[in-house]
Amino acid sequence: MGKILVSIARIIVGFLFVISGLIKLNDPVGFSFKLEEYFSPSVLNLEFLAPYALAIAIVLVVFETVLGVMLLVGFKRKFTVWSLLLMILFFTFLTFYSAYFNKVTDCGCFGDAIKLTPWESFSKDVVLLLLILILFFKRKYINKFSFAEIATFLSLVLCVGYVYYVYNHLPVVDFRPYKIGANIMDGMEVPEGAPEAVYQYDWKFTVDGQEKIISTNGDYPTVDGDFVGVETTMVQEGYEPPIHDFTMELDGTDYTEEIMNWDRVLIVISRTIEEANTDGLVAVAEVAEEAKKKGYKVIGLSASNKEQLALFKAEYDLDLDFYFCDLTTVKTIVRSNPALLELKKGTITQKLHFKDAHDFEFDN
Repeated sequence: MGKILVSIARIIVGFLFVISGLIKLNDPVGFSFKLEEYFSPSVLNLEFLAPYALAIAIVLVVFETVLGVMLLVGFKRKFTVWSLLLMILFFTFLTFYSAYFNKVTDCGCFGDAIKLTPWESFSKDVVLLLLILILFFKRKYINKFSFAEIATFLSLVLCVGYVYYVYNHLPVVDFRPYKIGANIMDGMEVPEGAPEAVYQYDWKFTVDGQEKIISTNGDYPTVDGDFVGVETTMVQEGYEPPIHDFTMELDGTDYTEEIMNWDRVLIVISRTIEEANTDGLVAVAEVAEEAKKKGYKVIGLSASNKEQLALFKAEYDLDLDFYFCDLTTVKTIVRSNPALLELKKGTITQKLHFKDAHDFEFDN
């Protein structure tokens, strides 16, 4: 019975760690953004770790993936189960903290591929913790396969090679709503009959010298007393379209709908221009200039302000208008800084890392 239980736990935990690791390995920059969110003052207040978020993300996802392989093949079982236990204890604390205090709405456990609510993430980690405890106390039943060493070594080499590739290009599989082929305006639509958010309003009044709370679904109650205040609680979340925070603003005016109707437009994207790769700025500027000659409309998109952009526009000959977009949204659109994006009637037809800028395919 003990061997069967360990075998089941071993397969479930091993495959979950490998799958979770591979998904994040596909997008290490995106995972680093999630770590930055955890390191922020409003969550764990570990701002000193923020500059190292990318390095930490890469090490974590490679280790997580290889650890799953090590469990499946039975390599160094004592080290493996101890590592699994420490990791799951840490992540269980993190997901409970996020859920209880409502700090991070998506744990990032499976990147953008599978979205989990904070409490779903915590529940998943509790189940994993129980399975890992079985493995920890019954590790003598974890048998080692003859190819364990070579499988572990190959998984490490492949993980490092893969993460190097996606970091220097873009994720091979794009799980975000801004993937090639997606239409931005379609992604912003709310289907007819989609569920709306439900709120509870707790109205506070002073009646005859005593505080009284009356709860409604939004209507102002009729009370013979003095109004003190109201607290709003979301009872049920409504439908949220895949793209819900995309705007293209210039001088305070939103031009999103107009730009989405352009036949073809090349967008130079930089989430924060002061952090952009300088060689990358040279590369995208060259492609942007060529696009203008070929009749493209060429614009920029950034979360940086005009003053920050002006210095770089002059230095790198970026003679184009930069429209403002929320930083989180720009980070979601593309993981490279800078990058190129081609739109045709609002549909994303090309998306390129700055290192691949000169691979941009112009229309004949």
